Amino acid sequence: MKSIPASTFDYGHVTVVVNWFRLEGMIPQAKTSVTALPRAKGLSLAKAYLALTKPRVIELLLITTIPVMILAQRGVPELWLVLATFIGGAMSAGSANAFNCIIDTDIDKIMGRTKNRPLVTAQLSSLQAKVFATVLGVVSVLWLGFFVNWLSAGLALAAELFYIFIYTLLLKRRTSQNIVWGGAAGAMPVLIGFSAVTNSLSWSAAALFLIIFLWTPPHYWPLSIKYKDDYQAAGVPMLPVVANPNRVALEIVIYSYAMVISTFVLIPIAPMGLIYTATALLGGAWFIFEAHLLQKKTKSGTENNPMRLFHISISYLTVLFIAIGVDPLLFVKLF
Repeated sequence: MKSIPASTFDYGHVTVVVNWFRLEGMIPQAKTSVTALPRAKGLSLAKAYLALTKPRVIELLLITTIPVMILAQRGVPELWLVLATFIGGAMSAGSANAFNCIIDTDIDKIMGRTKNRPLVTAQLSSLQAKVFATVLGVVSVLWLGFFVNWLSAGLALAAELFYIFIYTLLLKRRTSQNIVWGGAAGAMPVLIGFSAVTNSLSWSAAALFLIIFLWTPPHYWPLSIKYKDDYQAAGVPMLPVVANPNRVALEIVIYSYAMVISTFVLIPIAPMGLIYTATALLGGAWFIFEAHLLQKKTKSGTENNPMRLFHISISYLTVLFIAIGVDPLLFVKLF
């Protein structure tokens, strides 16, 4: 791998120096030919900026925020607070995702599922993207600080910086455990949602964080299996690239069990009632069954569709967090 001129990584002294507006100089550029589209204008420009934020990823992250706010309130929070948190969280996540697109443009050129992103097709210039990502990030922190509270704003800033510098720049291209630690950034919205209501954190918030953190590997590794060749070509050491399929399947099963166990931790802490408990039990059994099914097919060498577990993981998380939001409204005690 080529040297990285705009940054210094000294693992002995854990030093990371970054030149903020020369991010494209921090990565080896892929030698690929991409057909550039004309610079976007008008509505196309707006769509290009929106695509830069990865709205599908934001949608998944924010699914977890609103139910957590209901849990923290033990009822329905004020509509304005929900909207303010939703808007601020979306801007923060969008900024982080935009910086990710800037840093990973060379990877995106190679991978089939990302080759149409606006920086790859040159619909947006690198400078346009940097200004947009920076402004969006600054506005998100100020928005959350003034309209929600400064604890939520600080958590959003911490999540964004972690995703950009720790996950994208430091870990993604250097370790097969990248997505494990990257899950910490994805788990931050539950802390932001909880603190938006209470202006504090608690063991309930920590338990929610743990659920998302442990959910991330069995959610993302099936996708990595599907696109293993793309990651390999791009030089990204995702676990399915560097480990044999049986080990990957085993780790998915292990993390699935850990995740399901973590969902039960919330029951005595929050506390949660019958609706959430039943959902956690049935949903967890379903998830573990599907993880074992993937492992069984991997071992036997039969035709396997890892994306089945990927899509199931999204449905599972959605249903689980709906239960988190509904349970406090229709609380039925276990005992």
